[in-house]
Parts: sequence; C-alpha cells; structure tokens
Amino acid sequence: MKLYFATSNKHKIEEFREFLGSRKIEIEPIDMEIPEIRHTDVSKVALEKAKYAAEKTGKAVIVEDSGLYIDALKGFPGAYSAFAWKTIGLKGILNLMRDEENRSAKFISAIAIAEPGAEPKVFVGEEKGTLSSDVRGTEGFGYDPIFISEGYSKTHAEDIETKRKVSHRVSALKKLVEFLGK
Repeated sequence: MKLYFATSNKHKIEEFREFLGSRKIEIEPIDMEIPEIRHTDVSKVALEKAKYAAEKTGKAVIVEDSGLYIDALKGFPGAYSAFAWKTIGLKGILNLMRDEENRSAKFISAIAIAEPGAEPKVFVGEEKGTLSSDVRGTEGFGYDPIFISEGYSKTHAEDIETKRKVSHRVSALKKLVEFLGK
C-alpha cells in the first residue's frame, strides 16, 4: 500500500518511515503548498489540509499536524507551534516560562487521511510531559530539546529512543495503522 504524505518536513517523513518499518505501507512525500486554516484544534487543521491535498492530487493523502500545548501559557502555542518555533524559537518559549513553576505540557498529533470524494478520518495521539528549563540535546527536531516525556528525565533531543516509543506522533500512527489493517 502506498500513502502519499503531504509535507515538506523531512524529519516527519523519517519518523513515519521508521515507525512503519516492515509494515506493507510505503510513504511517498508530496511537497505542495496547502492553505492552512486558523484554528486552535490541530485535528481540524489536519482534516482540512488532507481534504485539500486529496482533491488537488486525486490520491489518498495523509497530513500530520501537531502542537505543543503548555499549561502555564493556557495552551499556547498549540496549533501555532510551528509559527512560534520559527518566530521566537526555543529560547523564546523558555523565556516565557522563566518564572513559571508549572512546567507541564503536552504534545498533540493529528494524522488525517483523505481520498477524493470521501469523508476524511483523523487519528489523534497525545503525549504528556514537562518543559526543561534549558535547551538540551542534539537529536530530533522542533521542540525536542525542551520537552521531557512524563515519567522520564531527559528531553527528546537527549533520548531519541524514548521519543520513538512514546511520542504523540507514534501514538497517532498506531491508530492509523490499525485503521488501515496493516
């Protein structure tokens, strides 16, 4: 089975391929411009992007959208995580958290699959954790150097193996694979 993945993020492509491993699902990236709706729910963003990509390509397409939801910041940056990362970066987020004792946060991943003319489906994964007080580690991408999974002491960037087992994206991928029956 071949799934077309509408993303230009090479890190996400690598994570999907690594997770799928020996399963009979091939990931083919499609690098295309997709309008992104403004919404606080990553599921709604992923669904709209998948519908658009499927209609434009005429193929079954998956789209993944995710966000870091920080409790002390009332869920910010959430669905705007990529924008926040590009504009203020990790140090900017840590600066916002400088005097905060509550460092709890969660990642949410929404993987939507759509085919032309069919109702899309979305699979959501969540990972709870905390934010470190400084940037740590060199592995991964995005917020990995400041996110620590619940029950662990290292950031994803320090312990990529833990991320590969418990991440929000892996959780959503498991649901997608179950749906596909692979």
